[in-house]
Amino acid sequence: MFKEASLMFIYTETSLHAGSGTSLGVIDLPIQREKYTDYPVLQASGIKGAVRDWFEANNGVEKQKIDLIFGPDTIGGGGEAFAGAATFTDGRLLLFPVRSMMGVFTYTTSCFALNRLKRDLTMAKANADWNVPTEPQGDQVLGVQENGLCEDGKVLLEEYAFDFQANNDVKVIAEWLSQNTFPNGAEYQFWEKKIKTDLLILPEDAFKDFVKLSTEVQARIKINNDTKTAASGALFYEETLTPDTLLYSVVMANDPFKDEANRPNGLKNAKDIMSFIAKLNGNRAQFGGDTTIGRGIVNIRLLNGGAK
Repeated sequence: MFKEASLMFIYTETSLHAGSGTSLGVIDLPIQREKYTDYPVLQASGIKGAVRDWFEANNGVEKQKIDLIFGPDTIGGGGEAFAGAATFTDGRLLLFPVRSMMGVFTYTTSCFALNRLKRDLTMAKANADWNVPTEPQGDQVLGVQENGLCEDGKVLLEEYAFDFQANNDVKVIAEWLSQNTFPNGAEYQFWEKKIKTDLLILPEDAFKDFVKLSTEVQARIKINNDTKTAASGALFYEETLTPDTLLYSVVMANDPFKDEANRPNGLKNAKDIMSFIAKLNGNRAQFGGDTTIGRGIVNIRLLNGGAK
């Protein structure tokens, strides 16, 4: 069992395509989704690979340390095989941006997503001093009294109207999210302020519909290099997560699977492993596919900087 754990919050700055392969539906290249909720998800293997790539590209870390943390590359049968000391869970959805008639857009979530976050905070041995309110019923949404989204008691999201209800629990949750999940950079002051007023908790079914139907779907085409026109039969549709989506993954660490005498300095135990991974805190990485067209740029925030 793991000895250290923290939460890694992943804030999308550009559209993110974590693909699930081809599809027979209208969307040729859909994104990864949880089977039982239909929420967008980032599979753990993709997160681990992207984090490993960041360390390999940005820090000049010795291969021995990379292998110790993430596991060695044994493709082709070369090298010693052993498990890496770091573990990542799937990236779970927490906040999803939805177009609003007022305030441009709002951050939406659900009681299910918040309750799951509280459970995962317990896994990371952290505590959140807020309570999840009772799920709103019917066409009601819960929000902060000082919001910039409501007019005459109504909130208009996409083409759907909801009855607004102020709730103090939502205000406390919004304050906690602003302080603990958004990147620390000065460029995020606007977003940290927005979440404090423009957070909405939707009914479960409404939230599920938005995360299913309000993602970006873009038509892409291959150009024939000789004629400079669209190649025949090369039109396809690709789904992406929108910018300003917030996901999180639980990061866990164990003692390295090597004799203590063979462990490099600075990576002797699980606490050292977590401190090493915490170097990612406050930095940008690239997740998913389509990296050469700027997709998948995210900003990382570890809870408490990765420390207890």
